[in-house]
Amino acid sequence: MSDSYSLVWDLDKMFSGGSESPEFAAFAAKLEQDTNALLAELQQAGEAEPDTAVLDDWTARLQELTAKLREAFSYVGCLSAQNMDDRKATAWTEKLQSLSAKLGQALDLYDAALARVTDERLDAWLSTDPVSEIAFIVRERRDFVKEKLPPALEALASELAVDGYHGWGENYQTIVSRIAIPWEENGAVQSLSAGQAFNKLSHPSQQVRDEMGAKWEEAWSGQADLAADTLNRLAGFRLKLYQARGWQDPLKEPLLINRMSRDTLDAMWEGVASGTEPLGRYLAAKARLLGKERLGWHDVSAPVGAEGGSIGYDEAAALIKDAFGSFSPAQAKLAERAFAGRWIEAEDRAGKRPGGFCTDFPLTGETRIFMTYSGTPDNVSTLAHELGHAYHDVCVDGLQQFGRNYAMNVAETASTFAEGLVSDALLRAAGSDQAKLSLLDDRLQRASAFCHNIRARFLFETRFYEARKRGMLDVDALNALMVEAQKEAFGDALSSWHPHFWAAKLHFYATDVPFYNFPYTFGYLFSTGIAAVAEAEGAGFHERYDRLLRDTGLMTVEELGRRHLGVALDRPEFWTAAVKRATGDVEAFEALSAR
Repeated sequence: MSDSYSLVWDLDKMFSGGSESPEFAAFAAKLEQDTNALLAELQQAGEAEPDTAVLDDWTARLQELTAKLREAFSYVGCLSAQNMDDRKATAWTEKLQSLSAKLGQALDLYDAALARVTDERLDAWLSTDPVSEIAFIVRERRDFVKEKLPPALEALASELAVDGYHGWGENYQTIVSRIAIPWEENGAVQSLSAGQAFNKLSHPSQQVRDEMGAKWEEAWSGQADLAADTLNRLAGFRLKLYQARGWQDPLKEPLLINRMSRDTLDAMWEGVASGTEPLGRYLAAKARLLGKERLGWHDVSAPVGAEGGSIGYDEAAALIKDAFGSFSPAQAKLAERAFAGRWIEAEDRAGKRPGGFCTDFPLTGETRIFMTYSGTPDNVSTLAHELGHAYHDVCVDGLQQFGRNYAMNVAETASTFAEGLVSDALLRAAGSDQAKLSLLDDRLQRASAFCHNIRARFLFETRFYEARKRGMLDVDALNALMVEAQKEAFGDALSSWHPHFWAAKLHFYATDVPFYNFPYTFGYLFSTGIAAVAEAEGAGFHERYDRLLRDTGLMTVEELGRRHLGVALDRPEFWTAAVKRATGDVEAFEALSAR
């Protein structure tokens, strides 16, 4: 087996030919035909209570169509990410969103049909195979439909959302594709894409960080009017839809999607607040290392400690496989399969969108990982993070499609747990104080990201939605809200801020998952708690971990915590303990940084 891995992924295994693929076009056409047929059948079913044979048929077909649509969206998403100028991929995205709206209508009618089934008949049906495996999801859908508008109105909202809500969300791709930052390196001036420029923000050189930080802010300032229009329209659509449904709290939908209670969310943030003081000490110690009174926004991710140089892609692959193997042979096997099978797009080139993601192909039985790898420790963490997502998908293989649809918060558990495995392994093997300092900094950077940065995003978005109820917000108002949130989350630890963060961050423009922020902190702290259990139990816990991941789409997070860890997630004690563990490296970092 070759030990030199490709940095370019293989998408031809799914459909050959990219956005011009005749194979994909035929697949999409058949998917549309089958979706239309089922939608028509559900529309013609009337208001009668369906019998169990009909419910079995509808449930099976809806799951099949859901899996096929996921396959299509994943493929087109990969095409758009690898080349932001691929307009045919953009056109396919719009077509799939229209198809998704039709499937959503079919699901709404299915849910309404479930609501017409008596409790007694529903219980009897859900006790039979194969639907018994997804009984929780079926009941969840039946309960949720009672919170929504009548199916005809929900269908209209879905149709209007294609060119409205989702159309505005896609506008972010157009905005970010306009970012071109001039950069001089080795005597030559080049134009960096947003993805390439972003990697410079964590450069070892203070001069590079300062220069790119200014250019980054300037570039996004130039697109801020367009970004503000987009963000305002997205929030306006959501708020109008929520108002029609009778929902007062913008957090109602994200909490339902993430299968968690408001008590759990509040308990988590209460736990996070306990980390403000130790994380503030970490940032102060890091500032002293960098010769500054306080860190600037773009200094938080600056490397410190040993000058290890660039980490080669093959070296990163070996590090990750070894770290995964120390916990679970199955997880190490998955990582090798991903590297060798060309599941990963990591090449550092112009034209790619910024950020990283992992997307699953349920029909192919594989995932694909997207990022831009330039050899930084942060890149290695991102790679491990996305491979954690890929392992999660392996754990739910074999479940029915409804049961595979786990929420974002528990999805982030597997990814951040994978990051922790890599960090722990490297720290154990560190041969010098400077190497340990660098690794501790990486760990505490992640703690700061989830407890400071993500909290700032949550505070901003919560307040933005409240303000948006009263009308549109201009760029200055959005900048002010963003800086206010950053100052509250970080305290007085930083000397400069990122006013246009709301414009630059993709997550604020996601239309599939509202409030794309707090689930990250949940996943990070939940995985930290899992790590404590793993450490206490020792060998063999990985099998219990696999069972936990397998159940993530089949129950609430509160039940998941009770059943697999014996903890109460709607109480602050678990979260406070997790934050204490996450910040447990601060004293060691302070001691090493003072030498």
